[in-house]
Amino acid sequence: MPGGITHRRPGLSARLKLTLSYAGFLFLTGAVLLAVVWMYLLRYAPQVITTPEGTLAHSVRLRLAPAVAAALAFLLVAGLLGGWFLAGRMLAPLTRIADAARMAANGSLSHRVRLEGPSDELRELADVFDSMLERLESHVTESQRFAANASHELRTPLAISQTLLDVARHDFTGTQGELIERLRTVTARAIDLIEALLLLSRSDRKSFARELVDLSLVAEEAAETLLPLAEKRRITLEVTGEKAPAVGSAALILRMVTNLVQNAIVHNLPGGGTVTVRTAPLPGASLLQVENTGHPLRPELLPTLTEPFQRGTQRIRTEDHAGVGLGLAIVHSIVRAHDGTLDLTARPAGGLAVTIRLPAGTVPAGTGAFRQAPRPEPGPPAR
Repeated sequence: MPGGITHRRPGLSARLKLTLSYAGFLFLTGAVLLAVVWMYLLRYAPQVITTPEGTLAHSVRLRLAPAVAAALAFLLVAGLLGGWFLAGRMLAPLTRIADAARMAANGSLSHRVRLEGPSDELRELADVFDSMLERLESHVTESQRFAANASHELRTPLAISQTLLDVARHDFTGTQGELIERLRTVTARAIDLIEALLLLSRSDRKSFARELVDLSLVAEEAAETLLPLAEKRRITLEVTGEKAPAVGSAALILRMVTNLVQNAIVHNLPGGGTVTVRTAPLPGASLLQVENTGHPLRPELLPTLTEPFQRGTQRIRTEDHAGVGLGLAIVHSIVRAHDGTLDLTARPAGGLAVTIRLPAGTVPAGTGAFRQAPRPEPGPPAR
């Protein structure tokens, strides 16, 4: 059926089922109790005593039968009425949850159940449903903002490309070579953005194979790849630490470390700055820390650095490494996909300290080595 909805035959409502259950239980209990009384009287009533109606037992039966019938009728009516009322009270929270779910299905994610009263199973269900709605609303809002930002970021290079092509088509001054070079630069930036979006989507879905990765080897790989960039900008790049095993995607973890080191190099002092990468094993986790010198950062700026397309206006960027605004967002997504934690701290002397903790792993028996991550191409920094 469209939308995954299956049409079923109409049946009894839950309230009516509960009402019939309550009434049936009360009627059955009353019938058993009256039957016990009836049998007791028949068994122990003297048979030799006579009355104008006959024996005492016969008289008891004649007088008790209408009373029993009236009592059973009363129990049945009371059970139906009381069961209907009690079932309505019991199902009222479920009705509120159903109304909230119906509103959410129609696109209104801001409504909450907010069930009051003591903590019980229905209150817990309502609270869990409210938490789900809150997270769903947050994800939808974030997705809408992300789509709008991505559209804006992609539209800019495409608009520039169209302008350059229009100029090249009507240009007769022999400057096509310069236009082609500018067009190549703009196209490369758009490709970098699309690749970053695909990587971000992949890490968000957690659709990757997990293996054992040594963070110290990954840090050395990333530092070796980015050493020419550090030398060009006169940045001292240092990698220290011990083996730090973690379980995850070797390619994604290498991209995570590469993004961190590249951002630390680009967003540094104009010359004479430092970048320090340190790894260490922790109880149940593996530590990766990347620190860089730089200009002071306001604490309120830190939470925005991991948001997509938020480059951090206070951080220094060069034109050849302007980035696409996804580097730290990708780092955050990869850390989250690996069930790790990410902490950003502004250094008192200036610059940023990034601390990542990933769940620790162990070397499988018989392997004796870690999986070596593939060497990546340095991508554009985030900020």
